[in-house]
Amino acid sequence: MQVSEQAPLISGKGLYVGLCLGLLAITVGADALSGRFLTPLTSITLPFVVTALVTSILGLWVVPLLKQLKAGQVIREDGPQQHLQKAGTPTMGGVFFIPVGLGMSIVLCAVGVGKVTPNLIASGLLTLTLGGLGWVDDLQVLLKKSNRGISAKLRLGIEIVSGGAFTAWLLWSQPAIATVQLPFGLSLSLGIFFALLAIFVVAAESNAVNLTDGMDGLAAGTAAIAFLGLALIVAPTDPDLQIFCACLGGGCLGFLSHNHNPARVFMGDTGSLALGAGLAAVGLTSNNLWALLILSGLFLAESVSVIAQVLFYKATKDSNGVGQRLLKMAPLHHHYELSGWPETKVVGVFYLVGLGLAAFSVGLDQLR
Repeated sequence: MQVSEQAPLISGKGLYVGLCLGLLAITVGADALSGRFLTPLTSITLPFVVTALVTSILGLWVVPLLKQLKAGQVIREDGPQQHLQKAGTPTMGGVFFIPVGLGMSIVLCAVGVGKVTPNLIASGLLTLTLGGLGWVDDLQVLLKKSNRGISAKLRLGIEIVSGGAFTAWLLWSQPAIATVQLPFGLSLSLGIFFALLAIFVVAAESNAVNLTDGMDGLAAGTAAIAFLGLALIVAPTDPDLQIFCACLGGGCLGFLSHNHNPARVFMGDTGSLALGAGLAAVGLTSNNLWALLILSGLFLAESVSVIAQVLFYKATKDSNGVGQRLLKMAPLHHHYELSGWPETKVVGVFYLVGLGLAAFSVGLDQLR
């Protein structure tokens, strides 16, 4: 499908620099207002900046290596035609920025907090597990030379089992977690139904971030914003998870130095599934599911757009079995792209929406 794009108002590098400056200003301002600057090792700024720098520098070696290994992305033929020129761009970039984020969080938590907490370990293990699932999926895509990895049923099954194991540990270590905290001082006791909710959150969040990973810099930038917002929310009560979020957010930003338009590397399922798992783990462990829902508004919209597209198509099938489409293409970001928006405009607008959702979520958290 051919579309006539508008001329981009800003380059991918311009978007990246603007996002860097904006997020840095937020972290510095938040740390200054809270007094965390007096103890830099427990601040948001230090882990965020250090992890971003380490990831960006490491990428200078890893990205060419992935290219040498011929880990090139296979582009779906039914996608936007302008994306076909991205075929061969190295993928599986999550193999370097996810481990850096997790490793830095362990080191900085051990030094700043004084110990590596069970919450940090469990969140890291869930992130690493689904990152490993994504790596297997990416590997299958590369070996088969098609955009079909492991089966959807197997993938969902592993996500459910992983989420179930994490939830079982959570209920055993923190039984009170089954009472979900809501805004305005309200709470909701779910009992055993919390387990079902938690497993759903893990699977839904990881797949939602995965669906968002369809444009240069889109998933990495929006995930960096979401992790930073979550870091601000958990900072007063969970300094270990604050560092975890800051490091993964910084890892996203460092990766974005190689992933902004025109991307030199894609994160692949290795990165996107891990990022969704990390967000879900922190939201569940810190009892901030309401905040997570708001922070993940963009990821939710991407998922809903796919579901709505499929349901609408099935509901409008004619006698020949052909249905109508609600959107030009799903997920949602492709609809705007096929409407003529330049890729950088779509990404930039999504960044602004993500920042707005993060600001609203942080503000709402103050009312709890």
